[in-house]
Amino acid sequence: MADTVEFELVAPEELLFSEPVELVVVPGAEGDFGVLPGHSPLISTLRTGVIAVYENDSVNRRIFVSGGFAEVTPERCTVLADEAVALESANRSDVEARVKTDREALESAADDDKESAAAALAVSEALLLALDTAGQA
Repeated sequence: MADTVEFELVAPEELLFSEPVELVVVPGAEGDFGVLPGHSPLISTLRTGVIAVYENDSVNRRIFVSGGFAEVTPERCTVLADEAVALESANRSDVEARVKTDREALESAADDDKESAAAALAVSEALLLALDTAGQA
């Protein structure tokens, strides 16, 4: 058995990450799950959260995802994300502006658009929280 698992992260229209890693922890719809080499095959929906990529027994990369799907085989973990943001390269002021814009959009949304606007605000607020949490880790 190999010491690594191939991790691929795909966002709409682009491959963001493709590397062998020791461990990847993914925010599954029913809870976080870790993928090591030799993992049993599975497919899972994702909830909004942070993917943690481990190298040398520690987290070296955190990536916020707003949802999507994960497919796991013994050799590979592929995540198809609705949106993905590397937390180490995210700009806090840009995220704060996004939260403000989404709040304003929700306040001015017509009744039939409120659900979509509320979902967008929830994602941007979760991204801001992930930035705060990543800074403390």
